[in-house]
Amino acid sequence: MKMPLAHVRTVAAAAALAIILPTLAACGGAPETPAIPTAALPTAAVVVTQPATGGGQPGPTADQSAPTAAPNEPTAVQPVGAVETPAVAGQAITFNNLQFGVVNHLYYTDRERVLTLDGFAGFDWVRQQVVWKDIEGPQPGNYAWGELDKIVDDVAAKNFKLLVNIVQSPTFYNDTNGLPQDPQSLANFVEAMVKRYGRKIAAYEIWNEQNLAHENGGHVTVDDAGHYVDILVECYNRIKAADPNIIVLAGAPSSSGVNDPSLAVSDENYYRAMYRYKDGIIKSHFDAQAVHPGGSANPPETLWPDNPSTAQGWTDDATFYFRHVENVRKFMEEEGVGDHQIWITEYGWATANTTPGYEFGNQISFDQQRDYIVGAIKLAYDKYRYPDGTPWLGAMFLWNMNFAPLWAQQNPPNPEHEQASFGILNPDYSPRPAFTALQGLLAQLKQKQGR
Repeated sequence: MKMPLAHVRTVAAAAALAIILPTLAACGGAPETPAIPTAALPTAAVVVTQPATGGGQPGPTADQSAPTAAPNEPTAVQPVGAVETPAVAGQAITFNNLQFGVVNHLYYTDRERVLTLDGFAGFDWVRQQVVWKDIEGPQPGNYAWGELDKIVDDVAAKNFKLLVNIVQSPTFYNDTNGLPQDPQSLANFVEAMVKRYGRKIAAYEIWNEQNLAHENGGHVTVDDAGHYVDILVECYNRIKAADPNIIVLAGAPSSSGVNDPSLAVSDENYYRAMYRYKDGIIKSHFDAQAVHPGGSANPPETLWPDNPSTAQGWTDDATFYFRHVENVRKFMEEEGVGDHQIWITEYGWATANTTPGYEFGNQISFDQQRDYIVGAIKLAYDKYRYPDGTPWLGAMFLWNMNFAPLWAQQNPPNPEHEQASFGILNPDYSPRPAFTALQGLLAQLKQKQGR
């Protein structure tokens, strides 16, 4: 039976901690309490306890009121497989080869270990969420970059390309931490980031699952897609004015079939509204569309209604399936933005866990998780191409690398959290079967690509 709220990501109550550090994960939020059933990809974040020997994220000071230069000169990192011609604002940057990325949590953890494992697995890119409200404040324009400086430098030192996903407004821009009312406020922030980090950050994903009510002050309608586009346009213009070679992604709506102002707008309605707003102004103001396809317990080759899964539950709507990305591609083509690539910025399969709403993971063994991840990558590599053979899928980011070790380190430990169950490492950092399989598969595919 389809659960009526199963497509809706929820933000759970924040934990009461003496010190709250940046809470970063695939869809933002804070440690959750038992909540209504959720969709096939996670929402809540790990809260990492501040190391006893290290300082917390510094508070803003007077000399932080304006962007400053990065500690080291930015390294120009050209994305592998990118089109060789110089980028021009208003023209989408595309890749000639499918890129492979992974979602990490790199705040206050053993980054050297995590990034080394990223490299062993064969990934090209790292995706890190950046919680805006933890950096700007207590007054507008005051930036306390803190640990983010170290993260950006460490990722660059390992020669990964970095995608950042910006979420959660400071309360002085939106008292619910949803999308800011004034598009200029987020544009100011991303401009400060570009000036500080240069091409050490290769791509920006502007917001996350903005078709959900909690990202819009608790109420969302299809008309809110226009407000999001206004924000995206301002951010795009600022980023491209600083460096037209930096990639700008339109944020990924949650894969949802729900149309309820208190919960969500269906992703199809939201995508189409984005693309139609102001006669299609978005068309010249993003490089690629971020997408979060479903997965649940469904094998990657299945898709409702023509080839439905035989899993128990979460099977009776296309948004529960990895191949829903094909539907999004259809929406884009029908709305005149088919010349832009898609980036899958979260995909994956949960395994056994104890989080309400993610019971579908209890049907998936680690070996099945391996097979589904490998199958999804092979399907995307072989099939998601234009007629001339070039890919319409530019990159795909696996959710996730290191959340199992992080949840095991919480107090109390929670190694069976749904976020941990999506990971490809065990709580002790040893590899799960998917990690081992990726080492061979990604090396093989890169060899086919000539790199």
